[in-house]
This record gives sequence, structure tokens and C-alpha cells, in this order.
Amino acid sequence: MEKKESNYGICGVYCGQCPNGNGRVKIIAGELKRLVDTVRYDWVSSVVKSFKFEEFRKGLEWFADAQCPMCLQGGGAPCENRKCAPRKKLESCLLCNDYLTCKHTEYHREWYPFVVENYARVKQVGFKKYLEEEEERAKAGIDLMGHLERRCCKVLKLEDK
Repeated sequence: MEKKESNYGICGVYCGQCPNGNGRVKIIAGELKRLVDTVRYDWVSSVVKSFKFEEFRKGLEWFADAQCPMCLQGGGAPCENRKCAPRKKLESCLLCNDYLTCKHTEYHREWYPFVVENYARVKQVGFKKYLEEEEERAKAGIDLMGHLERRCCKVLKLEDK
């Protein structure tokens, strides 16, 4: 399988725009790990009792060493889409006429509502052209972060306990 083909998820989310799939998480975690080690932040645990530096450091290590191999390579979160699409002899759920009502794509439609537009685009231009467009968008720096930040980011306060 050529590299370009592995940049899409069977579900309709383009992995090349995902921070786990495009390596952004790995790079940023590695940089933060290097910075934390260089500046030696291990003292923070003695000031903020609820902060467990060693656990934080282990988490950074894990993220710095991990990169999602994407679902076509057997990675990503476990999902039924990887079983269903091949069973229907489809390269992607976006090629399935049941996409907008399928229980297997419900999560994706809820968390990544733009996949409905992706589905429509595939119907309009075909799957191959759609993938080419998404790859160009990824090369231009477009990713899922804006959507996910609005949905997921919360402000947390560390309190001394």
C-alpha cells in the first residue's frame, strides 16, 4: 500500500489532518519532554502536592514515542468501521450509501460533523479526487485542531492539596 493511501481513516476522518496521525502530537510531546528535562521541572511536585511529576514525565515519554499508525495499518482506536467497510468491499465508509444513518459512523458524525460534508464531496467528485483534495489541505496546514479545540479544551487549575 502506498503511503498516500494510508493517510485516510476508513470512517471518513482524514488521518493526515489529525494531530495523532500526522505526527504533531509526537513532535510537540518530544519538545516538551526535552524542555522539561532541560529546565528540570521535577521540583514542581514539592510545591504543588497534587502534581505528580514522575507520572507527567511518563505520559510525555509515551506520547513522544507514539504515533498512530492509522487504521489502514491496524492502528487508531478500535472501531467497527474496520470490519464493516471491508465486509461490504468498500475502501471507506464514505462510499457506503448508509453512511448518514449507520450506527458505526454515528460517533464520527457527532464528534466530527464535517464528515457529512466529506461524504457529500465523495459523492460529488469521487473518492480518489476527494483524497487528493484532503492531502492538499493537509499539506497546506489544515488540521482537525480548530474543531477539536473548541469542542474539548477546558481550563484546569492546579490547587495545592
